Amino acid sequence: RIEEQLEKLKQLEKRRQTILTALERKEVLSPELRQRILRCFDERELEDLYQPYKSKRRTRAQTARDRGLEGLAREVYAQSSTQVDRLAKEYLSTEVHGVEEALAGARDIIAEWISEDPDLRGQLRELYGKKATISSTVKKSKKKEADKYRDYFSWSEPLARCPAHRFMAMRRGADEGLLQLKIEVPEEAALTHIFAKHLRSRGESAEEVRKAAEDSFRRLIDPSLSNEFFTRTKEAAEEKSIEVFAENLRQLLLAPPLGPKRVLAVDPGYRSGCKVVCLDERGSLLEHRVIFPHPPAEQKAEAARVVIELQRKHGLEAVAVGDGTAGRETEEFLREIEGLKAPIFLVNEDGASVYSASKLARREFPDHDVTVRGAVSIGRRLTDPLSELVKIDPKSIGVGQYQHDVDQKKLKKRLQRTVESCVNLVGVNLNTAGASLLSYVSGLGPNLAERIVEFRARKGSFTSRQQLREVSGLGAKAFQQAAGFLRIPSADQPLEASAVHPESYPLVERIAQDMDCRVADLMDSPEIRKRIDPAKYRDAGEATVADILLELEKPGRDPRPTREEFRFAEDVHGVEDLREGMWLPGRVSNLTRFGAFVDIGVKQDGLLHVSEISESYVRDPAEVLKIGERLEVRILQVEPERGRISLSLKRG
Repeated sequence: RIEEQLEKLKQLEKRRQTILTALERKEVLSPELRQRILRCFDERELEDLYQPYKSKRRTRAQTARDRGLEGLAREVYAQSSTQVDRLAKEYLSTEVHGVEEALAGARDIIAEWISEDPDLRGQLRELYGKKATISSTVKKSKKKEADKYRDYFSWSEPLARCPAHRFMAMRRGADEGLLQLKIEVPEEAALTHIFAKHLRSRGESAEEVRKAAEDSFRRLIDPSLSNEFFTRTKEAAEEKSIEVFAENLRQLLLAPPLGPKRVLAVDPGYRSGCKVVCLDERGSLLEHRVIFPHPPAEQKAEAARVVIELQRKHGLEAVAVGDGTAGRETEEFLREIEGLKAPIFLVNEDGASVYSASKLARREFPDHDVTVRGAVSIGRRLTDPLSELVKIDPKSIGVGQYQHDVDQKKLKKRLQRTVESCVNLVGVNLNTAGASLLSYVSGLGPNLAERIVEFRARKGSFTSRQQLREVSGLGAKAFQQAAGFLRIPSADQPLEASAVHPESYPLVERIAQDMDCRVADLMDSPEIRKRIDPAKYRDAGEATVADILLELEKPGRDPRPTREEFRFAEDVHGVEDLREGMWLPGRVSNLTRFGAFVDIGVKQDGLLHVSEISESYVRDPAEVLKIGERLEVRILQVEPERGRISLSLKRG
């Protein structure tokens, strides 16, 4: 946030200097205007101050000025004359043929002056913020094809209360040419502000100003501010959508790992069979096969024999099954195999095909096709989802809404930061991590990550973090940023396996010396740690000391919980099996501002609306639910024709 705010301020300052230079060049920069510009820290207000002096395209007001009517506009705007016809006659010419034509030109100029009044625009902006409504209507000729937007065929609500997801849905409908959106404020309220600022009498000239003010609002101010508020609402909605996407991605990346286990991973399929791979504790491929337990081949006995053979041969400890096509059926087939004692997990396979076709996958498995690579990815997602998911473009993981409707640069940057945050939170084993994972460590990046892997291949495993200094191109600053997030579990120095930064090793050794013990004893003994007086080491910084003591308590701990086995209802496989009132086990697959999507094992997620999460008020589903969380949900309604399943956590 600090970085984003700094960037905004830099852009604002750059724009401020551009405006000041332009005004100086035009010789219209008064001391008062300069001070207002220098004191302004709102980009919209800054543009309001500059608006009257901008070079404009041909406007009605400019045309009137060119015809010599600016003097008339000034006299009328002064509102002191009761005989505007007499005033107007003085401005008739070969280009201005009548009184009404002259007055119309004067009104155009006055309307532009009013629309460019920065103080008035500020007042009206406040009015729009409080009173604007957004409405959506269906285009009559598109009613049939717009059926999925049925809820917005005739919709209106205060703009300030329109949630991001609803605005994004209506905007998508408008972008597809199916809906029409409009932002409005009560005209009477807006005109009251304008009249209060610009009407000063009741004579004929005041009546001309009143007409100009009404025209200014309808023709200039309202379209401008409506567009501005549409853009502001769009940006705010996109920001919230990106926040939801980032938080969902964070939860998915920090999903519970099973840990280093020997895994049988299955990429299910019907006609082409199920691709089966065996992985060791490090995720290395041991063997791969294809089995055909489902129609049309339906070779269940042979498939079961192969699975048991692979389990015995490789000592497999867990089974990972992709949750896509034939996922539930494959899971049930495996559970029926006698002798298969390993726990079975359905694994989200979104993006596995993206990884399997990537350059990275081809480099990892040059002699295997995409089906084998995809199955490997499914297996690795079970043992360590973070290490595997960092290899995939976050947008392919399937945890967002409207990701194609938001600013793609902002989305990419935010998701990149989210991945970095998760990787650094968990920490990275310097001796086992691939370049994909290492590239997200603070201070490194793709090039240094590749060099670390190459260095490790040539020199063998790292025995200390200081060895990173020997990696080509890895300077002091990169080392300072990265070292605390890298772990060497087998190092002689126990702190190498912790989050304690090498800069703080002398401090920890000083604490150990004061406690008359070894560093390892500090980490192993709660009794010794209880006797440490943090105040004695304040010279190192209280926050640093607090972090160190916390890390000594649980050195190198993984903040993620442990993965546990989960089962869907065995008698429910498709939407046709659902009945209103049924209670079913499910897992949260996605979170939005308006609710949670829950996988109940029917190849179509159900919606748990925010109003159905709890008897008490829930503002944001993410505050009470997490992706992957297990729930018992009740079927509220099933609408097969609309592809909707409505769920509830309430007892009814």
